[in-house]
Amino acid sequence: MWAEVLSAAAADAAASGDVVAALDGLDVVHCMSWPYDDPAGRLAAVVGASPGRSEYSGMGGTMGQQLLGAAADRIAAGESEVEAVAGAEALDTKRRLKKAGERPSWSHRHPDNPGMPFEAPFHDAEIAHEVFQAWLTFAVRDVARRARMGTDPVEHRRHLGELLAPFSEVASRNPHAWFPAAHSPAELVEPTVDNRMVGYPYTKRMVAVMDVDMAASVIVSSWEAADRLGVPAERRVPLRGWAHATDATYVAQHPDLSRSPAMSAVSAEALRVAGAGVDDIAHFDLYSCFASSVDFALDALGLEAGDPRGFTVTGGLPYCGGPASNYMTHAIAEMVGRLRREPDELGMVSGVGMHMTKHAFAVYGGDPTTAGDPRPGELQGGLDAANPERTISDTAEGEAVLAAYSVVHGRDGAAQWGLGILDLPDGSRCYGRAEEPELLAGWEERECVGDGVTLRVDGAVNRIVA
Repeated sequence: MWAEVLSAAAADAAASGDVVAALDGLDVVHCMSWPYDDPAGRLAAVVGASPGRSEYSGMGGTMGQQLLGAAADRIAAGESEVEAVAGAEALDTKRRLKKAGERPSWSHRHPDNPGMPFEAPFHDAEIAHEVFQAWLTFAVRDVARRARMGTDPVEHRRHLGELLAPFSEVASRNPHAWFPAAHSPAELVEPTVDNRMVGYPYTKRMVAVMDVDMAASVIVSSWEAADRLGVPAERRVPLRGWAHATDATYVAQHPDLSRSPAMSAVSAEALRVAGAGVDDIAHFDLYSCFASSVDFALDALGLEAGDPRGFTVTGGLPYCGGPASNYMTHAIAEMVGRLRREPDELGMVSGVGMHMTKHAFAVYGGDPTTAGDPRPGELQGGLDAANPERTISDTAEGEAVLAAYSVVHGRDGAAQWGLGILDLPDGSRCYGRAEEPELLAGWEERECVGDGVTLRVDGAVNRIVA
């Protein structure tokens, strides 16, 4: 799949010269499907490339743009001329093989599987409280934002359906989409046998689907190299500006659970470097693993749900597909096609990594000249200084205030337990686990952010008992 899409990207340039032979940089997005021994080296050998440098990325939904942006930075600095990013997943095939009792027999397996390249170790308190799944942590952030907005829980779920339904409509027209079917807002948010609640307020149709077979590749070059290779002007789409930065690593560390300071800073920086404003953007593809990632981006950009420009060109991660760390590569490739048809317009893509931690925004299209140079070090330093992380207390006994929460549902659709993020009297935060049925039902029926609760320590777990 890597070789197919890289070769297709080279052919898509419609160059008179050999684009693959010209590659002096090749990056491969981390693959969950199979542990290759030398991903970029094996790919280069298959397609006949001889890049001077190559890289296999870490994990996260920002990786496609981070790799491409870093390649563009090297090109701008004169360190290279033509680079490519490729990524693929075959998680659907892997799932079907497992269901049939078979194992993949793919090539070049790493002799000592290095495992997942996590950038930070799991926090002990998150391990104790099972804070692992993104559908849970993004749901917690969604509830925090709902409380800040003062939106009634029923109205909030209606909003989530209205926000995501247009994504499914775009997917229904995308021949590459994994689920090319349009859904009404009610069909997305109402729990049914086929659409069970996963992590309140998210149903199955509202979460990214990773079990897909999808691949994408993008090639970036200097203008001079494109001239030399004979790439027609109408096939070129400039990367006008981009930026990336991070918020706090662990969920409870975020000083404001209802916002992303990094999203605000990074989107503004990408627009500044591009010499554009948000009103100049004709097309968006905002990272949509869950509704909160879209709403947080809208807050950062100063946009409202229902903007006639729409927020995806692919259909998004729940409907087009969310191939682990590689979705942004698909978004960029689709945006390039859109902007080739509308060469005077601008498009913006965004990415979100890990538990609403890593953020990337980029502006493509239009005139290739930029308004200024990126300033990544200054950007991150300012964010860190302005948003000091909250301290996490592993265990806590007594009174606390509920800052945000979600309810985990089983495959039968029934509520199983609830995760609470709690503010403690000393100013720190902790995680808590709720299991009382009446408490869980209340969390889904009314706004409970700000409620006082009682904690009881049970080993490494903080039990929410009232």
